[in-house]
Amino acid sequence: MTVRIVRLGSPRAEDEGTRIGTVRRPPRGVPKTQFAALDYYDVWFPNLAPSVATMKLAQQASTPKDWQAFARRYRAEMATPEAGRALDVLAALSRHANFSVGCYCADESHCHRSILRELLIEKGATVG
Repeated sequence: MTVRIVRLGSPRAEDEGTRIGTVRRPPRGVPKTQFAALDYYDVWFPNLAPSVATMKLAQQASTPKDWQAFARRYRAEMATPEAGRALDVLAALSRHANFSVGCYCADESHCHRSILRELLIEKGATVG
């Protein structure tokens, strides 16, 4: 069993399981009834998305120093008790079920999901 880190809207992998959208906003211009059919997500879970202010830091990051500032701030947001419990749940589930978490960004290395991957691994998740 494993959790996959994916780009929302990309084709699903075989046996991927439930796809969880860890994004601040639903996809624009897509009817809610089509989110799963168009491979965005089955469940929206913005609890693990960066805050709007933090997301803007990532979007404006043009240097490694800027990216590190974003990463520190996002990690601080994910260190709250509520986010920590959500990460604990996903880490535990990853050892018993297949599912995925993701975001819309084309480049994972410049997306919060790269840090989310690290956080899940730190919590003991089985990440594929």
